[in-house]
Amino acid sequence: MLRCNLVGSFNCAFQTLKSGAKLGIEECQFQLQSHRWNCSVIHEADNVFGKVLTIQSRENAYVHAISSASLAYQVTKACARGELQNCSCDAKVRARSTKGKWQWGGCSEDVKYGADFSRDFADSVEDRLTADGLMNLHNNEAGRRLLKTSMSLSCKCHGVSGSCTMKVCWRVLTPFREIGEKIREKFEGAFRVKPVRRSENKPPSHSNGKPTKLRLKPMMKEMKKPTKKDLVYIEESPTYCDRNETFHVLGTKGRVCNKTSDGPDGCKLLCCGRGYQTLVREGVDKCNCQFVWCCRVQCEKCPYKRDEHICN
Repeated sequence: MLRCNLVGSFNCAFQTLKSGAKLGIEECQFQLQSHRWNCSVIHEADNVFGKVLTIQSRENAYVHAISSASLAYQVTKACARGELQNCSCDAKVRARSTKGKWQWGGCSEDVKYGADFSRDFADSVEDRLTADGLMNLHNNEAGRRLLKTSMSLSCKCHGVSGSCTMKVCWRVLTPFREIGEKIREKFEGAFRVKPVRRSENKPPSHSNGKPTKLRLKPMMKEMKKPTKKDLVYIEESPTYCDRNETFHVLGTKGRVCNKTSDGPDGCKLLCCGRGYQTLVREGVDKCNCQFVWCCRVQCEKCPYKRDEHICN
């Protein structure tokens, strides 16, 4: 089993960071697959998503939140597997009272360590004196908080003949797919905010010659203040309808749409009013699969012919 010092060993840190980034990209592409911007990767760009992330949009907010959460997730899992020297299982959780319902045991995953590592790494490149930096820091933290609240109990019973005379439990993270869904829900309900100076309504003498700090406020006064688990954005998103080489937007021409859907994957929304073509796709699927003793799965081959709708 691989064991290394996360701080002192470049290879160990690199592999953990790489797996966290890969998980975040894959989850982003899954959750936004039906949207006009679907987390498309631009291989020739300096940033994996291209210059589209220079726009402080809700898509930018989602990328920061899912990336911060995925890094924390992978570090937490690596700790529990014993792959890293600086962390292991969460021993502090055993001090919590269970009111006699179970006993602490097993390896509780140390999500605090994972979140702290993610914070030290992801937040270090942000400038909290700028509006962009404040937005990114807020969304980074939102992703980590949604991750931390996803912890659940995993339990095992011990006793004679299958009886549960003793119940042993430990804390584990839920599958990352569920965390990605929670962050997507926050993406859909993200708050538009604006940067303001803390002392903007005070006389100049209150600043004492020091630079005033920025903070983010809801764009509209009647809007409620976003919580630390909500996503925030400063700029409205572009339409993502047409190809834009400057921002590495691929557009939606050629995307497959759903003729019967009223959601973002529907032909009306995804094709941006340009219409669509209907093609007949033919092929062969495996079907009527059965388990054959022992030990293989036997399937029939079923030809299919289905309509596929392609955006103009």
